[in-house]
Amino acid sequence: MAEEQENKTFDWLPEGMEPLADGEYDAIIMGTGLKECVISGLLSVQGMRVLQMDRNNYYGADCASLNLTNLYAKFNAGKPPESLGANRDFNVDLIPKFIMACGNLTKMLLHTKVTRYLEFKSIEGSYVYKSGKILKVPATPEEALKSPLMGLFEKRRFRTFLLYVDQYDETKPETHQGKDLTSMTMKQLYESFGLVPDTHQFISHAMCLELDEAHMDQPALATVKELQTYCYSLARYGTSPYIYPVYGLGGLPEGFSRLCAIHGGTFMLNRDVDEIIYDAKGEAIGVKSGNEMARAKFVVGDPSYFPKEKVKATGQVVRCICFLNHPIPNCGELESVQIIIPGPQVGRTNDIFVCSISSSHQVSAKGVYIAIVSTKMEGDDADKEVMPGLALLGHIMQRFTMVATTYEPVSDGSIDKCFISSSFDASSHFEGDVDDLLSLYKRVTGKDLDMTINADSVEADY
Repeated sequence: MAEEQENKTFDWLPEGMEPLADGEYDAIIMGTGLKECVISGLLSVQGMRVLQMDRNNYYGADCASLNLTNLYAKFNAGKPPESLGANRDFNVDLIPKFIMACGNLTKMLLHTKVTRYLEFKSIEGSYVYKSGKILKVPATPEEALKSPLMGLFEKRRFRTFLLYVDQYDETKPETHQGKDLTSMTMKQLYESFGLVPDTHQFISHAMCLELDEAHMDQPALATVKELQTYCYSLARYGTSPYIYPVYGLGGLPEGFSRLCAIHGGTFMLNRDVDEIIYDAKGEAIGVKSGNEMARAKFVVGDPSYFPKEKVKATGQVVRCICFLNHPIPNCGELESVQIIIPGPQVGRTNDIFVCSISSSHQVSAKGVYIAIVSTKMEGDDADKEVMPGLALLGHIMQRFTMVATTYEPVSDGSIDKCFISSSFDASSHFEGDVDDLLSLYKRVTGKDLDMTINADSVEADY
């Protein structure tokens, strides 16, 4: 039987070519980034035969977590200094992001039961930059009354606004208080509560996690739902609305890979795709790697695996990884924080995101703090773009800067059977990326992923 398996031949296999792994699959996934691993896990659970390949010798692609040696090698920075600590103590994220405790990624982890492979801890604080100061973001009526972000009368209006948002239910008109959020813009909603522009800004950017001002002239419903998720997540764990996996984000794609493997998926690391093969109709039907070839009904992957005509650039993101020997100043000596700098506060269109983690999340040696500053590029000077964020960090022991071009697919994949994810955005949370992931799942399968699971049902002590 084993011999028969070894000598398996296929009518479609050109002369001189060997079958790649088992030869025939339902889906070939290229890359082991988070989005690709979620898709491979979900498809394999549904009984599909999946082959997943990655040109790297580690899981995670662009969202891998690297030890010190690999990190210094990636940035050609020489040998890591011994003073930083042991290599094994470090798991440094290349694309640092926090997870909204009751957001869609948490629901996805619960839906697939990948939570059984991971341990999470909450992030200790969520802050916003205003008028040169770092201030804690209030997300409960009680916190709002103590916040230096607003004057006394504004605090009362903000409290009233939060109470309205808390009780609002799209399906219950009696909670709408005569406001139609499908037509009323976010700006009009803020103004109806008498809130001033400064308050609009910190609610939108630091709590609703909007990336710019475009939402202000759009119907308020989507932004209000984002605010509800933030407040719900904050209420769940108390310190901040974010959680983060112990040992770094690299555990997320690994968890979904494990799910795929358990359901019969095949993985090939350190194996690049030389060519995507198309039929006469222009539909992707497989891939070629060296003198080996595999066929499938469709291919899925990140933009780096596809020809330039299949993707388009959407901009550039700069990310700065910094090693500190102290917590970020003016944040209450906390081991882990997020700070959002609204773009308008520093004369920019796009927000700047600062996040910090440490040995409490098992990503660095004791006494070393990892702070990452990221934003969407608006000019040509990467250092200038992140300077307002770097200025908040205090003394920096070591800094690594990378600028990545972001891409999105030019089509939805229905015609050419090439289903392509978009690059990760500049934010320090996953909310926008999960929207892309849900869209990718629908494009691949033709149906929406069931997201009705309650994110409160996670069984763990954070």
